[in-house]
Amino acid sequence: MSAPLELALFALTALSALIWLILIFFRGGFWRDGPYISEHIPAPLDWPRIVAVIPARNEAETIGETISSLSSQDYPGAFSIVLVDDQSNDATQEHARAAASKDRRLAVVSGQPLPAGWSGKMWAVAQGIAAAEREAPDAKYILLTDADIVHAPSVLRGLVAKAEQGNLALVSHMVMLRCASFWERLLIPAFIFFFKKLYPFRWINDPTNPTAGAAGGLMLVRRDALARAGGIDRIRHEIIDDCALARTLKPEGPIWLGLTKASHSLRRYEHMSDIWNMVTRTAFIQLKQSLWLLAGTVLGMAIIYLVPPVTVVIGLFTDSLHIALVASVVWLAMIVSYVPTLRLYERPVWWGLLLPLAGFLYTCMTVASAYRTLAGAGPQWKDRHYGAQDDGRGDETGRGTGHETGSAHRG
Repeated sequence: MSAPLELALFALTALSALIWLILIFFRGGFWRDGPYISEHIPAPLDWPRIVAVIPARNEAETIGETISSLSSQDYPGAFSIVLVDDQSNDATQEHARAAASKDRRLAVVSGQPLPAGWSGKMWAVAQGIAAAEREAPDAKYILLTDADIVHAPSVLRGLVAKAEQGNLALVSHMVMLRCASFWERLLIPAFIFFFKKLYPFRWINDPTNPTAGAAGGLMLVRRDALARAGGIDRIRHEIIDDCALARTLKPEGPIWLGLTKASHSLRRYEHMSDIWNMVTRTAFIQLKQSLWLLAGTVLGMAIIYLVPPVTVVIGLFTDSLHIALVASVVWLAMIVSYVPTLRLYERPVWWGLLLPLAGFLYTCMTVASAYRTLAGAGPQWKDRHYGAQDDGRGDETGRGTGHETGSAHRG
């Protein structure tokens, strides 16, 4: 290997090592397991009334299990459920009613046509909250959850206890995503790892830190904080709605985001194309549709995740063992930081060797998302589309977006 090339490889490896040093020690401990809601939080003296709002569009396959799990909550206080059927053309309503046939706490709202300037999910949520205010004006919290998530009986009780203990404006759980197929095993734990790196939970949970984030699959929102913030109308156009809601609520009071093993998503991502479509519909919007941010992201992902394994291979084949050794240490640090997430999803440690591959695939998805947007296709979900010209603010023609959860229930 020529001296200039060897120097360049060493410089790239050193830069990757420096970035990983910063990430591991100065990025809010994002890679650590947790946080989780403690089982030992004192119960409030009075359990407040709660209303769950579930937006659903063509969710006949999963809505029954979701409703059943909510009906089975062991919550000591008053609790009711509002399902917003967002103009489904399947048996979503029928399956929901069948699941709650003996539970009169379920109310089903037939969604109205999507107005201009609204995303599909936010419009459904807004209708659900309006119905909740009519049915239970004394409810202190709104539980926002998706139509494909199943909850253990103690979930609501834990969320409310956490919110009451800290007087929180928002409590959110990143639910367990399905991790059964090869592509799910390769990409889902990596997705969680990348999200925690982008939104360190410790920073989100620090009232003095401006970082805000949430997981759209399960969010407990305090009604008075939401009203002070301007209501759901404030984020009516958002596609990555969970983090937008967190940014809106954090000035109104502390927020908290953690992990849970008690709620899990039924959404299947059996094929590469399923995850590809999920990511590409929002990735470029996450980058504010900026080509500069896209270029920086691609470069950063290459240096962080690809340089170490590539340099190990080059170093071994060119007898530059000192470079291969340094790159191996960086790759090992990457794997070690990934281990808590692998354990969460019950994956063996050796899967950490594949994190660079996952990083490469997610980078390709981000580039594809930019291409789709710049080509005028824009995001699409649940048979709804909107174009790049809308800048993530909804389609002026009224088509809007579907039930985008930002990042796969972000869970």
